[in-house]
Amino acid sequence: MGNCQDSCKNFWCGPKNTNVRISLPAICFIWQIAMIALFAIFVRYDPEADAHWTEYMHQNNITSNIENDFYYRYPSFQDVHVMIFMGFGLLFTFLKRYSFGGVGFNFLISAFGLQWALLMQGWFHSLDSTDWTIKIGMKSLINADFCVAGCLIAFGACLGKVSPIQLMVMTLCGVSLFAVEEYVILNLIHAKDTGGSMVIHTFGGYYGLTISWILYRPNLHQSKRLRGSSYHSDVFAMIGTLFLWVHWPSFNSAIGNHGDGQHRAVINTYLSLAASVLTTFAVSSLSAKRGKLSMVHIQNATLAGGVAMGTAAEIMVSPYSALVVGVCSGIISTFGFVVLTPFMEKHMKIQDTCGIHNLHAMPGVLGGAVGAVTAAFASTSVYGQEGLMHAIMHGFVDRTMGMQAAHQAAGLCIAIISGIGGGAVVGCILRLPCWGDPEDENCFDDEVYWEVTATKVHILATRLCCWTPMLIINKFRQTD
Repeated sequence: MGNCQDSCKNFWCGPKNTNVRISLPAICFIWQIAMIALFAIFVRYDPEADAHWTEYMHQNNITSNIENDFYYRYPSFQDVHVMIFMGFGLLFTFLKRYSFGGVGFNFLISAFGLQWALLMQGWFHSLDSTDWTIKIGMKSLINADFCVAGCLIAFGACLGKVSPIQLMVMTLCGVSLFAVEEYVILNLIHAKDTGGSMVIHTFGGYYGLTISWILYRPNLHQSKRLRGSSYHSDVFAMIGTLFLWVHWPSFNSAIGNHGDGQHRAVINTYLSLAASVLTTFAVSSLSAKRGKLSMVHIQNATLAGGVAMGTAAEIMVSPYSALVVGVCSGIISTFGFVVLTPFMEKHMKIQDTCGIHNLHAMPGVLGGAVGAVTAAFASTSVYGQEGLMHAIMHGFVDRTMGMQAAHQAAGLCIAIISGIGGGAVVGCILRLPCWGDPEDENCFDDEVYWEVTATKVHILATRLCCWTPMLIINKFRQTD
């Protein structure tokens, strides 16, 4: 009996082994081979990407190649792709000793996640019943990036505290859960969520927060010296913020209806983002005794307007209402960083590294609520009968505005429940002591999983880069 207890204690409480030399390559190779096999069985080009496109044009009376979906969707896809790999990646570099992990692991799970997302979303949304294959095109690629965005949001809550193996498992499960809740919200309930306030941000936020709660580390204060940022890491993270901010109108309009829907989504998101910036600067200054701004607030809360405008992006909210949404999102997001993040860590045992509750979860809920309210007050005098059916009602002639608003609210509830429920299950799986996660005192440190050049060499190189121009200038002054 004693030996059994000792074995269990050693399994759960023994020293952690962060050597992933065997496990990480094994998972990457096995899962990539599995992707190749599944793609070979199920995935084909859609008609607009197939070599039979010319025949398809004749059959459907298409007169020009410009009508191919590539020319409509690729600019938006490019912007969304930049957001996923550069925007999120650079935003995660704010930790002074975890920049490699932030941008590198973002790269890893995005590349894996988009492959798995094409399969999962294809099985749920576009499986051809005639030959049981998935036809992929530009819209499929955009939706796969959206799916990955939900997992990257969850990654933000666990940044610096988990191993790459845990991140791969978290992405595998997150993409699967995302595909299910997306199908329920968009295809069964028929809620409107063009920019993903509910499906992406609310789900991803609560999925990550729940996992972080399950993986609570009581001794995380031992690595407090590494948890902060440096001047240079904050600058890199701010560049990520600017990438996200500039491209967010494309994110919210990428899969919208061609024509007025996408046009309106860009305008609404543009205005909401601008309003959230001014509000964030104001609230950040008000929250400090001497009125100094916090880079954490500026890096994150300035993006909340884009999150909150996602559900109602295509809806006729009016330009001033888009500004109001941006103001509200900026206030609640900055308030979250000032008040809620420390409260949640101290009293609720939720260690949210990137503050995803403030940037994604709360603004996502606000966006879902905005979508429900605007649907309830939609009218034919504003949209016209055909516009109302197209923009809000999904073509359901017998559905009233109140019914659509109820469906929007139900979609928001499903996103929250899916995130919390799925996160609880996945968190319990990730809590197993076999994933190679770091000790509490080694969290937020690149040296655990990356080859890092000695810090002294970095400091010396930085000083040389800074001093050399000054030495040259002084030399010329002395010569003169």
